[in-house]
Amino acid sequence: MLTHEQNQLLCRVEGDAPMGQLMRHHWTPVSLIEEVSEPDGPPVHARVFGEDLVVFRDTEGRVGVMDEYCPHRRASLVYGRNEDCGLRCLYHGWKFDVHGTVIEMVSEPVSSCMTEKVKHKAYPTHEWGGMVWAYMGPQNTVPEFVPPAWAPTADTRVSIAKALLPCNWAQVLEGAIDSAHSSSLHSSDFVPARVGGAEATSKNWLRPSTDKAPRLQVERTSYGFRYAAIRRPIFNANTHDYIRSTVFVAPSTVLIPPNNLYNVANINVPMDDVNTAFYFIAWGDPKTTPETETWRKFLCQQVGVDLDTSYRPLRNHENRFWQDREAMKAGNFTGIKGFPNQDIAMWVTMGPIANRSDERLGASDLAIVEFRKRMLEAVEAFSEGAAAIGTGEHAPARSVCSYQAVIPKDTDWRAYEARYVWGEDAETPALETNYQVQQ
Repeated sequence: MLTHEQNQLLCRVEGDAPMGQLMRHHWTPVSLIEEVSEPDGPPVHARVFGEDLVVFRDTEGRVGVMDEYCPHRRASLVYGRNEDCGLRCLYHGWKFDVHGTVIEMVSEPVSSCMTEKVKHKAYPTHEWGGMVWAYMGPQNTVPEFVPPAWAPTADTRVSIAKALLPCNWAQVLEGAIDSAHSSSLHSSDFVPARVGGAEATSKNWLRPSTDKAPRLQVERTSYGFRYAAIRRPIFNANTHDYIRSTVFVAPSTVLIPPNNLYNVANINVPMDDVNTAFYFIAWGDPKTTPETETWRKFLCQQVGVDLDTSYRPLRNHENRFWQDREAMKAGNFTGIKGFPNQDIAMWVTMGPIANRSDERLGASDLAIVEFRKRMLEAVEAFSEGAAAIGTGEHAPARSVCSYQAVIPKDTDWRAYEARYVWGEDAETPALETNYQVQQ
């Protein structure tokens, strides 16, 4: 458990909060590309680290991420006219390009030269892996954009389910790195089966173990940590272990053990102290990785069906997440469809910020404990002048990935050669190194 002060340090991200300042030293997703796919299309609202932002694509296809509020009288630019390579405020017609440069002030005399005196807050952007990214840290030293582990190349298929959740980022992330809960919470969707390894079907994920109490082992890394959940396999239990190795990439990404067809990850972006943009990702070979709508349907995370048009879940605490008690009587463990929705029900019902002072942690919570220690140490070091965890020379190698496998007991899971899942009849694509950032 944590003290109240430690919990606040871990969770708070707004304003000058140390954790939010640390996170700003990483490139951060602010929206899906699909939300601003049309040049001169409608601007969209985003909220990151307590800042309200407007995201838009201009006439030439460039994406801008700016302070939502016009610097003139602070009206929202989300309602602005997106036209002729700029976003125009409706109130007095001030117009801004994607860099925040004022290109017109129709309400001011030309002789005032006021356009040269005003610069609107805008962030460098990059489009990759289905997302619009922004660098919201110090603007005098913008680091090179490096693709995340879950989108290693431009040819990788990346399918993303997005949901905006009314709870703190840390309890969402802790759920993603918690391997032990999957044997209970997701037991009707992540089904034990007589298979050689984790496999995916159109309805379920299968795994070769009935063991609900894994042994956990952790290995720290410069960018976070990785750990193994060690279970008894259905086959060869005397000589082999079933390993599910998860990777935490600070500050907010989890590489989840894959199945036989595609890799899985999630990234949890703090909108503010009590809201999180949750992105659940399938990625890999285009021939075996589900397309976006197929992925969202599988997860019960479809816009217009499970989510509103702003990506907010229609299932919520007030309607009990559409829990079906009759289905529970018939054998479904939770009565909640879609395993992300099962997770969301747990995260949201912890409250806006979970009270970690009242917990009773056990052996299965080793990864949770390590996450808290790792990030509290990292934010304290950052506050004393150290580089943000996972940046610069401490960034993860491009080869870092999660894995699952049944391996001999005398094989150290740390030494096992982890490779991300790609079609057996296709070469794994070479990693790219040149990425142009829109400044």
